[in-house]
Parts: sequence; structure tokens; C-alpha cells
Amino acid sequence: MSETQTTNSLADLKNLVAGTPAAVGPTAAPVQPKRDALGRSYATGRRKNAIARVWIKPGKGTVTINDKPAAKYFARPVLRMLIAQPFLVADRYQQFDVTCTVVGGGLSGQAGAVRHGLSRALTYFEPGLRPILKKAGFLTRDPRVVERKKYGKPKARRSFQFSKR
Repeated sequence: MSETQTTNSLADLKNLVAGTPAAVGPTAAPVQPKRDALGRSYATGRRKNAIARVWIKPGKGTVTINDKPAAKYFARPVLRMLIAQPFLVADRYQQFDVTCTVVGGGLSGQAGAVRHGLSRALTYFEPGLRPILKKAGFLTRDPRVVERKKYGKPKARRSFQFSKR
């Protein structure tokens, strides 16, 4: 088809566009895994005021948090379940050794930070897992933080008890 010819249907337009080199587009190179000299992937996770630095490498599934086993550091089963979620969703449970250091916040925020860091480290180690973890919502940092206290109030929004008399 020539440049000045008009198209009568969408099929003609599709054929016209398919023939142009710009329609083909650049071919995206496959994403390469990010690993250090020891074969580990590193990522940072955040939640509330907690920051977790996470390293993963292939192994037997041991999880060490601040030089303690995960079962001892996170005593509550809910928190241990939270940090296991990325592995369960990606079907990689007990295939990676995890080492992480966590600072700031409370235990719940720290567990969320570890989960966020684990998810990011898994995508660096194995880029093919990104769509699965993204769909589960593990790669998005949870933006909810504690609201600041306002002056003239006992808490952020709580007011003093109203007295009619």
C-alpha cells in the first residue's frame, strides 16, 4: 500500500501498520538475575518504621533474622506465616537460605519489612517470579504509617470527652 492510499476497514489499517518497521518495536532483552560473588541476591524491604536488609541464596530453607532463627525471633505463628508467604506463592518453599537484619519499628512492621525484602530479593534472584509476586501484592511497599498526634488532642484523632454541664 502506498502512503497516500486511504484505508476502508480496520483490517486494512492493521496490515498497513504491521508492514512498518516502527510497529515491530525494540526487542526487550531478558532480565538478568542480580547476584553477588557468593551467589546471593540482596534487597531492602520496608514497612512502617522497620527496615530489613535481606540476602537469599539457594539452600535448605534456614531463615536467620538478626543472628537468631526465625522461630525464635518471630515467636508468633502469624509473623512466621507472613515471612513464608513469598516462598509459598512462588512455590520455592525451603529452597533458599535467608539471612536478614532488621531495625526499627515493632515485630509486626519488621515481619512486613522482611516479607517485602524477601519478595524483592526473589525477583532479583529469579526474574521470572516477578509477575507472580507482583500479582500477590508483595512487591508494593505498604504505605500505611502511624498518624502523627495533633496538638490539643490526646491522640491523633481522639478528642476529650464532651461535657454538657
